[in-house]
Amino acid sequence: MLLFKHGRVEKLGYKIPKFDFRVPGVTSISADVHKYGYSVKGASVILYRNADIRKHQIYAYAEWPGGLYGSPSMAGTRPGGKIASAWAAMKALGESGYIAKARELMDITDKMKARITSIKGLCLMGEPCMSAFAIGSSDSNLNIQAVADVMEAKGWKMERCQTPDCLHCSILPHHTGKADNFLDDLDAATKHCMDNKALAKKGTAGVYGMMANIPDKGIVTDFLVEFFSEVYTCK
Repeated sequence: MLLFKHGRVEKLGYKIPKFDFRVPGVTSISADVHKYGYSVKGASVILYRNADIRKHQIYAYAEWPGGLYGSPSMAGTRPGGKIASAWAAMKALGESGYIAKARELMDITDKMKARITSIKGLCLMGEPCMSAFAIGSSDSNLNIQAVADVMEAKGWKMERCQTPDCLHCSILPHHTGKADNFLDDLDAATKHCMDNKALAKKGTAGVYGMMANIPDKGIVTDFLVEFFSEVYTCK
């Protein structure tokens, strides 16, 4: 997000904390091109403050029997299709295209943030200045994970977070025209959960509640490992 979004949002007049090489302690900036670069997954960009720092990324081995070997990173041969896709996306949009997308998404974000904070029981976590934010509960009687369960039953895919429990939102172009429907459903889901507190012990909300009460998180980690091991076991 930093590389593709922050600079453009700053140009739109939003007050964004300095994040780039203007900050003395920043030595590198990396970004995945698939989200706010609008390309396919699999291509990333990294910039270094200077060439001396970049040298530490390069892998070189002069004693390989197959000849002198050098690579920009630890990885060896990589497909070039995703890099070509990233290049094409950047060329197609250009600076003006990225600024237009940034304006579109910030308009949606401002609208959503204003509506969310007006819904009884909901709040924004922190003071988000970009198009990614998290929705939390401002009422001890409201379980935000239960709200997510109700929203998913309505057809919305929710990104869940924990410690503290909240719902993460990244506003993207395909959300254009859908904000009002989402907000109406979120309002209704919140009221439904406030009136039906037993929902906090059911579904995924119940699982998160149970996991939160396990003091040794290593047990939870072991459970996740066993779960994925079972998924990839051929029978």
